[in-house]
Amino acid sequence: MEKISLPVAEKLLLLRQGERIPASQLPQTVFKELQFENILYRIGKNRGYILLLNQEQLDLYLLNHYSIANLDEYVSVLKEEDTLRASLIKVSTDSKLIRSRSFKGFLVNCYDPVEVCLNGKQTLLNPTLGLFHFVYDFEHFIPDPQLTIVGVENPESFRYIEKQRYLFKDMKPLFISRYPQNQHGDVIRWLKAIPNPYLHFGDFDFAGINIYMNEFKRHLPNGRCSFFVPPGIEELFERYGNYERYDRQKLCVDMVDITESQVAELIGIIHRYRRGVDQEVLVRDV
Repeated sequence: MEKISLPVAEKLLLLRQGERIPASQLPQTVFKELQFENILYRIGKNRGYILLLNQEQLDLYLLNHYSIANLDEYVSVLKEEDTLRASLIKVSTDSKLIRSRSFKGFLVNCYDPVEVCLNGKQTLLNPTLGLFHFVYDFEHFIPDPQLTIVGVENPESFRYIEKQRYLFKDMKPLFISRYPQNQHGDVIRWLKAIPNPYLHFGDFDFAGINIYMNEFKRHLPNGRCSFFVPPGIEELFERYGNYERYDRQKLCVDMVDITESQVAELIGIIHRYRRGVDQEVLVRDV
């Protein structure tokens, strides 16, 4: 399924919080899949209970398969949407009215002044230490065509982008954040509406590749997006590689769909070293 429903998400959240739930409350298809992944297990036979076996594996599974980075936040967002839907039903017999969102948009960041067009007016985004720009009216936010949009996967790397300018010497970047996660749809709609190239800057592990392939590349035409792999990547695996990342993650992409040589080569390196590397290791005082 493309989306986990609110009832299922609530049950998984209870399990994540250390509770046990009656086996009948979780769909068998969901239970069997998570049981196969060694995430859930069942005690008792006829009217048994389900318990969580591995919290970290559950978090990783939700991230890789459904792009859910925070289950608690995901449940809160779905509850808010249901509340708004219920309010619409009270004033209309049509439950499928388009819901208006009071808070939309996404964060952008830069380390040099960046020229953009907002609602038909040219403006300059000036970087200020400790502050980000939040683009609300993204439908009318047009970046300079010479800019490369760099999607930053992790908050810490997004915060300290100035300390990573050495990585992007050959381009004029505008950085966007993948968080808050519930704003991701706005990011995709915006990227599809502009012609600028997109560069994904994430972790160098299977989770990072899954996020790139499943959240971004499948929405953008070939040739417009790529995965950032820094020079000397193998040295990073030797110095900073994390074995647990390799043991806990799996590639949720068919290799037939991997058409970019740098992504295929990165997958080979991950298998060869049996490690993963966090993008935060590239944050340096240079």
